[in-house]
Amino acid sequence: MKKDIHPNYRDIVFWDLSSDDKFITRSTIQTNETIQWEDGKEYPVYKVEVSSKSHPFYTGKNVLVDTAGRVDKFRKRYGK
Repeated sequence: MKKDIHPNYRDIVFWDLSSDDKFITRSTIQTNETIQWEDGKEYPVYKVEVSSKSHPFYTGKNVLVDTAGRVDKFRKRYGK
């Protein structure tokens, strides 16, 4: 393989902000923040709004997750 053309594939912590769930996996996503994991090591962290722990399809709850105000913006624009 050619050197310096592939992204850095590493362990990273994904942090679901709506359920406060954290899980570690491997990814090429770039982030500047780090977090100390349960094993004492420090890993890069990427914050997400929705994961399988908070998504209505996976949890079985029909809860509308609207952190950006998209529904309110739609209702204001097009009426009720």
